[in-house]
Amino acid sequence: MTTITDARALAARAEQIIPGGVNSATRAIGAPWVFTSAHGATVTDAQGKDYVDYHAAFGAILLGHGDERVASAVAEASRGLGLVGLGITELELRLAELVVDAIPSAEMTITTMSGSESVLQAVRLARGATGRPYIVKFQGCFHGSFDAVARNVISAPSRAYGWDPNSSGILDDALSHTLVAEFNDLDSVRELFALHGEQIAAVILEPVPHNVGALLPDQSFLEGLRAITRDNGALLIFDEVITGFRHALGGYQELCGITPDLTTFGKAMGNGFAVAGMAGSREAMGNFTPAGGSVMLAGTFNGNAASMAAAIATIETLKDPEVGFYDHVRALGDRMRSGMRTITADLGIPAVVTGIGSVFVTYFLEGEVRGYRDLMRNDDHAYATFHRRMTDAGFLMYPMALKRNHISLAHSEDDIDRTLEAAEQVLAGMKHDGEFGRGGRD
Repeated sequence: MTTITDARALAARAEQIIPGGVNSATRAIGAPWVFTSAHGATVTDAQGKDYVDYHAAFGAILLGHGDERVASAVAEASRGLGLVGLGITELELRLAELVVDAIPSAEMTITTMSGSESVLQAVRLARGATGRPYIVKFQGCFHGSFDAVARNVISAPSRAYGWDPNSSGILDDALSHTLVAEFNDLDSVRELFALHGEQIAAVILEPVPHNVGALLPDQSFLEGLRAITRDNGALLIFDEVITGFRHALGGYQELCGITPDLTTFGKAMGNGFAVAGMAGSREAMGNFTPAGGSVMLAGTFNGNAASMAAAIATIETLKDPEVGFYDHVRALGDRMRSGMRTITADLGIPAVVTGIGSVFVTYFLEGEVRGYRDLMRNDDHAYATFHRRMTDAGFLMYPMALKRNHISLAHSEDDIDRTLEAAEQVLAGMKHDGEFGRGGRD
């Protein structure tokens, strides 16, 4: 069996030939450094230690790791078709029909390989269709690595709402055409339209900003966005890369009854396989070059057989009433949130336990949480410490402030109850050690 020293040595080898030893910055969490297998709701590290997985590849795992229905469909498609890169396949058509049937805003749809690519297509389409340069996003919302939206996500208070690029190497001009508003605050949106109304191509948002945990939207806020964009000739884009398929088959738009012009989705639709997409009105989607428009649509791997098969198998499983996916994960989510509220209250720890459906989050702060300004009161040190200690106890939670946790079809009531027992011990230990009140937002 691999030892801690061996696992750390393997990670050190990776650091010599992979920047930082990982292929995405948020994969660097310290121990465990190396994972060797995943099945159901469990992942296993190089030392053979099992973890109940609530990270779920940032929410990409809906059915559980290695779901046989998905794996079998992918294997069959890979043997029979693989990658052609020309024309259309029956698998692509079948997935498109499932998406259009499921998502209220989807009259036409395309496939991509990642959420970032889907957002790129949506923003480019919005600008191409309207002939306008500006995009409005919200502080705290994350829309992938595409330059135009790579700003103002988890910003320090001194940089929030101002100039806060996610990365160096991005041209200022690309970022300066993206304006920043406050979630659940229609006045902040109205101010931007008053200044730039005829130049704003679209408003893009996570309908539930899960990249900072779980900010729950006011219904009036979403309705107001729909009215403002429609009145000003701008498009409304729902980024449902996380909320899509996880909270309802039709995404959060199915739950709230607001139909955007464009929707991006991915992450969970293939249960861990590389697949994503974008959908919208027939009028808007007709601006893509294959339909005779001027907005380029390209990508060799778009619609590849393995990805299509994974998505079809996942969506068909979600639709199956005998599987009962949504009832199962919602019940477990409610059980987790209720349990965490009881634990924090009994221990006298200031906390707001929130989330929706299969997502649960515990902010360490007092008062309501509606927008990013409220999150600047979060005790980031306590948040990260809680997740770190829960991971050490065998419950994998990403140890960075403002990150959510996910429940899959593979989780059980016993998993939730064991997690709550561990959480009570961890939080009691943190209180004893004086871990609360040591650090808010920087």
